[in-house]
Amino acid sequence: MVAAVLGLLAPVCLADNNNPITLDTSESLFAVLTAMNTCGYNVGLNVSDAQRLNIRAEVEKNLRNSQDAQTAMTAMCDWYSGHRGTDAAHDLSQYVSLALYLQGPPHFLPRGKEDELPPDALPISAFGTVLEPFYEKAGLHAIWERHRANYAALVDRYHVPLAKMVFDTDIYLKLQSGGFLGRTFTVYLDFLGDPNDANARNYGADYDVVVFPSPDPTVTDPLKMPQIRHAYLHYLLDPLAQKHFVAVKRIEPLLQSVKRAPLEENFKTDISLLVTECLVRAIEIRTTKTKQTAEAMRQQAVDDAVKQGYVLTRYFYNALLVFEKDPAGLRAAYPDILEKIDLKAQEKAANEVQYVRVSAPELVQLSRMEDRKILSTADKRLAAGDAKGAQELAQQALDKKIGDPGRAQFILAQAAVMSKNREAALDNFQKAIQQTKDPKIVAWSHVYIGRILDMKEDREAALDQYRAALTTGAELPEVKAAAERGLEQAYEPPAKPQ
Repeated sequence: MVAAVLGLLAPVCLADNNNPITLDTSESLFAVLTAMNTCGYNVGLNVSDAQRLNIRAEVEKNLRNSQDAQTAMTAMCDWYSGHRGTDAAHDLSQYVSLALYLQGPPHFLPRGKEDELPPDALPISAFGTVLEPFYEKAGLHAIWERHRANYAALVDRYHVPLAKMVFDTDIYLKLQSGGFLGRTFTVYLDFLGDPNDANARNYGADYDVVVFPSPDPTVTDPLKMPQIRHAYLHYLLDPLAQKHFVAVKRIEPLLQSVKRAPLEENFKTDISLLVTECLVRAIEIRTTKTKQTAEAMRQQAVDDAVKQGYVLTRYFYNALLVFEKDPAGLRAAYPDILEKIDLKAQEKAANEVQYVRVSAPELVQLSRMEDRKILSTADKRLAAGDAKGAQELAQQALDKKIGDPGRAQFILAQAAVMSKNREAALDNFQKAIQQTKDPKIVAWSHVYIGRILDMKEDREAALDQYRAALTTGAELPEVKAAAERGLEQAYEPPAKPQ
């Protein structure tokens, strides 16, 4: 069976229905990460593979020899700096998400509609327009070609460890990984990110993990196999929760018991996500091999998971003890395991937990298509005059951290305008300006704030807002026209029809 699993892991190839688990590299990912490095992304540089330094040096040489390349770099890095957040790990995650959903070079256009992009990539979806000239002028394709052999060697380094992880996991769960038609699990490898970081995401049928291996073989797990296994367990288990939706839904009242926990909001609002994460963690605790595998150590790990808010970890851990002795695979055992959950007992136990103050962030970003379209749906509700529906969806996006928070605040502000709540609208427009990098949202927020101030007869403050809108939205004709009208005369709301 090991040989069969190894056969699934063809280097530098795209997965198909017969090969759902693959190792891969991506020139789009390479180009995006190279651009970030050029614009000042240095996180983990001192512990990175030498290839990261070599690639950076080759780019710098090309820039020195070309004024056009320098011009393209300046435009790109100005854009990058203007859209940079305060958290380098989040910035990296955003650009990784975008890179995986860009068309191949040289054009770097999104592969789908805007609302089909990963939510965290939406605020930077225009990056491809500034990356394209830099890619061409700085000769990135030639650099990529020169390093193809190094990338191939990196893929080779992963073949056996990844095959063993897949084999061991499938054997433990008594599953066949090749049976997921239409779904893929891909591990992308690159030299140009922080070796201390790993990114994993699930969008639709695609599960992607991006890792930046450590060059030091003495480092504990330099290949990041625990992170890859965590994502692989989600790939195996997420469909089971979706298939047994009714059985999972029965446990939903348990969400009330984890409101106090330091969990990410998704786990507090979606019972299927919480159930799967608890089961994943229970499996990891049962199967992780360390120098000390005493039961006391495992029970401590279970207790730690519960205190973070993964309250079903103990139940699943005990259920796995029974499962391990049963010849049935997890697909067959899963509904019975769910059915035996005593909801009242679990609620009582969860209510008695003393939760820790902070939990470790979840590795896998999970995004269902309906979540990815939530803000677009909110916009449509606004257009249809449904202020309450738009408000509920925008608030849900904020709570679950879906999409651009500034865009969600902008929708809340527009809904407040429709509901004639000026103070709430003013507050949300101001928050939109603070929380987004989208110039259109910023500019229109200034226009709306100016109009509200005009209605409050604060003309001088309103003029400042219209001027700010012109500065931000000078290239947006509709914004420019609205701001200029505001400068010419104070805004008056349209007369009500007789």
